[in-house]
Amino acid sequence: MTTDTNLAIEANSKALVHFNVLLKDGSAADSTRVNGKPVWFIMGDGSLTEVIETSLTGLKAGDEKKLEIHGSDFFGPANPDDVHFMDISQFSADVKLEEGSIIAFEDMMGGTVPGMIREVKGHSVKVDFNHPLADQDIILEIEIVEVRQ
Repeated sequence: MTTDTNLAIEANSKALVHFNVLLKDGSAADSTRVNGKPVWFIMGDGSLTEVIETSLTGLKAGDEKKLEIHGSDFFGPANPDDVHFMDISQFSADVKLEEGSIIAFEDMMGGTVPGMIREVKGHSVKVDFNHPLADQDIILEIEIVEVRQ
C-alpha cells in the first residue's frame, strides 16, 4: 500500500479516521478522540455501510465531514434476532433491572457485549443486544487522518 497526502478515498482504500458520534442534542455518545486513537477503515470490506462509504469517497487526509444520519447507517440496522427474553433468575440480585439500563454480558469467547434492558415484566427480562443508537438519529463528525491505496 502506498501513502500519499494527496490520495483520495476510493474503492479498496484504507483510511485512518477520527470520529465523533453525537446525539441530536449535541451531546457526545462516542469518540475516537477519548483515547486519542483513530481507527482504520477499509473501503469495500463490508465493515462500513453504503451510506458511510459513499460519504467518505473522494475525501483526503485533513478533510472533515459532518453527517446527520440515522444510527443504522453507521452501526448497521437493528436486528430483531438480537432481542432476547431472559428469565429474571439469570441476573444476580445486585443488578438493577431498569428499562434503558445497559448491562455487560459475557459472550462465548470470554469477552463482554452490552445489552440494553428494554422491558421487565414478571419473571421475563427483554434484553436488546443491538447497538443502542441503531434506531436513533445521530450526527457523525469524521476527520480523515491518512489515506492509503
